[in-house]
Amino acid sequence: MGGMPTNDMPWWRWRSNVRSALHMLSDPEFQRECWLAGREEYGDVTDAVYRLVEDTWLDNWSAEKYVGTIFRDAQEAALVDAAVLRVLRIMHEVGPDALVSVYLEHPGWPEAVHAAREAHVRLAVGDGEDPDVAPRTLEVLRILTRSA
Repeated sequence: MGGMPTNDMPWWRWRSNVRSALHMLSDPEFQRECWLAGREEYGDVTDAVYRLVEDTWLDNWSAEKYVGTIFRDAQEAALVDAAVLRVLRIMHEVGPDALVSVYLEHPGWPEAVHAAREAHVRLAVGDGEDPDVAPRTLEVLRILTRSA
């Protein structure tokens, strides 16, 4: 996310956190190589869900509320809403403290990954970035959201 133009959005730090979460939630290879392997520098599924909803409260209302502040348009917001609903449905079924493997083995997980991928690609392209670059560590995210 270094150099991406998210800071043209009023709440670009929140956008960066949402993008980071969607990026990790949208990449099955990353999930196997980092989350299942327990690589701490990326957090886990619960960390990603927290970044997705912590400041935005997307677990309580629609992303449409943030068009013009976090999201560029209604299409971004709709894709984010779809991803949030699918991921939260699974989290509520398995519990926030479930093992990564429980999330990944859930029958609804592929649909959640697909929805996160659609949202991630739309946001990354909107920010002028390649959506297929590997997710950044949480430390890099912290550094990026401190700088402006």
